[in-house]
Amino acid sequence: MPEDANLSTAPVTPPTSNDDSSAGQPLSRSEKRKSKRRQTSHLKKAPATKALREEIRAQCYKAIEKVGKARPLSKEEMESTARGILAELAQPESYVGWTMVMLATAFWQDQVAAVPPERRLFLLPHCLKHAEGCPADYDQFGLDCKTCGACSIADFRTAAEEMGYKVLVAEGTPIVLKIIISGYVDAICGVACLNVLEKAIDKILLAGIPCMAVPLLSSDCRNTSVDEDWVHEMINVQPAESAVATQSYLHLMRAAANMFHPDELDRLAPRARGGKRLAEVNGQGIGGIDPIAGTEAVAYDFLAKGGKHSRPFITLAVYDALTGGRGASADGAAQIAAFPDAVKRAALSIETFHKASLVHDDIEDNDAYRYGAETLHRQYGVATAINVGDYLIGLGYRLVSREAAAVGGDVVADILDCLADSHMRLSEGQGAELLWRDSRNKRLAPIDALKIYALKTSPAFEAAFFCGARMAGETTAFADPIRKFARNLGVAFQILNDLKDWQGDSDNKLAAGGDILGGRPTILWALALEGLSTEKQQELESLISDETRNPHWRVEQVRRLYQEADVFEKAHRLVDKHQQRAEAIADEMEPEELRRLMYYLIDTVLERGEEVAPTIEITPSFGNASVLLK
Repeated sequence: MPEDANLSTAPVTPPTSNDDSSAGQPLSRSEKRKSKRRQTSHLKKAPATKALREEIRAQCYKAIEKVGKARPLSKEEMESTARGILAELAQPESYVGWTMVMLATAFWQDQVAAVPPERRLFLLPHCLKHAEGCPADYDQFGLDCKTCGACSIADFRTAAEEMGYKVLVAEGTPIVLKIIISGYVDAICGVACLNVLEKAIDKILLAGIPCMAVPLLSSDCRNTSVDEDWVHEMINVQPAESAVATQSYLHLMRAAANMFHPDELDRLAPRARGGKRLAEVNGQGIGGIDPIAGTEAVAYDFLAKGGKHSRPFITLAVYDALTGGRGASADGAAQIAAFPDAVKRAALSIETFHKASLVHDDIEDNDAYRYGAETLHRQYGVATAINVGDYLIGLGYRLVSREAAAVGGDVVADILDCLADSHMRLSEGQGAELLWRDSRNKRLAPIDALKIYALKTSPAFEAAFFCGARMAGETTAFADPIRKFARNLGVAFQILNDLKDWQGDSDNKLAAGGDILGGRPTILWALALEGLSTEKQQELESLISDETRNPHWRVEQVRRLYQEADVFEKAHRLVDKHQQRAEAIADEMEPEELRRLMYYLIDTVLERGEEVAPTIEITPSFGNASVLLK
């Protein structure tokens, strides 16, 4: 039986509690969950009648009354509980996805209600509008439908805005996550199809962000409908007498992002030259800046741009997990504000090394775009970009080296040694990739591709973990498991990144197949050589060497050969293997806060199966606040 079939019929074990103990937590996830890849389309049907939907929803609220709310429910717990409810009501598993949304909504309702309406985001989908004859236009705020009375969007929007909600008519979990991390809202109320809501689980619910939703009754994106009375109930949800605060990584995510706000960045890493910020300079490039301060201005500008800040988040979250986990509590913002600046600078240093590697990597691969804009070497020239990368490396070391008085010379020495070792291994991995790229021999075994991945990607995760752990205290008990966890997480992440390249990447590579056209060694290439006949191997090699042919045609021919060799499925199975190894390590970790963090990182860093949307730039106006999202 296929793995997915086993997964879709997982045993039903509704949780009875998830208070501040580990009750209900899947403590041996590596044994229970064989793969995150699943065929879930058969689980996304909405119950056909309103009466049945009401009955299932009522059972979901009853089930949640028995569940503690000290931490978020895992996806496994939600699915197990949903299956139990449907089995009790003799309903088919096709309603599992819909029922999980009801469970999540019931779980978070009291905490959403406790958030003032002006701190809530109300998200509406485009597809509620009428497909034919809709007079609304799209602008930088999404769908401009406030004055149109042809569909229910205007009614919902008006009702929410009158209460003070920020309203956005747009699809896309990344947009919502950026808005909430930016600090403009603290809770989300949404209307969306089950496909969109499924993608939101990793990014929103697992982070512990209060969220309620009413699913659309179909996912065909044309003239769909929704239980409108439920939407109005959600908008008008009233606070309960008391609401248990659930563990949340939101404050830590915000803290990691806030370090790159220009003011906080200048505070944590004062500019040595005191130069102006790049945005303050008139004209293009760095003209008008003191030449000595020019490198500093460009480097700080790039450091503050883009990225998910996942590595500094890891450093802050590991430090928090090993010092009591208070940053994930209800008053996490105040707790994190009390973190020593030395810890924040260590987290900041991880990102400076990462950004430096991106600058150099873009040059070596001749990439054209980074974070939706031209790469630094396209803007300023190769020589200047190399120098900016070098500056960022020096800045990263300085952020740590000057903290000896605050944390002790032994701590600083250990962290610097880890950073230097990670830096060298990353360079070895990148060097191996470049030597292969420039060699006439394009043979590559899968094991060698994985070794390159372990060197290129894993050291940054390891350094992020180690810095947080060492700032918290001794790391003797953590060093080996951290290294192994980072290795498996990094390798799995890189394989997924290569798979993503075949979908296109709105952040960096705007077209699919960039790795092939750039001549980069990937596990996909190695698996294809391993699985194809000699004749087809020769055809594959000729496709990357013949630059006279149309690039799109070359990519599609490589895709055909990859599919013939079953490369994409084999790569996903490798991700499964490394994920299971990472989960097995996490299963044994103590304290519990660190174990939960590892589970969370596995679920979010190794998110799968999401088609990459085109780059969109949207500027929602929230009262007097405005945030540019890219």
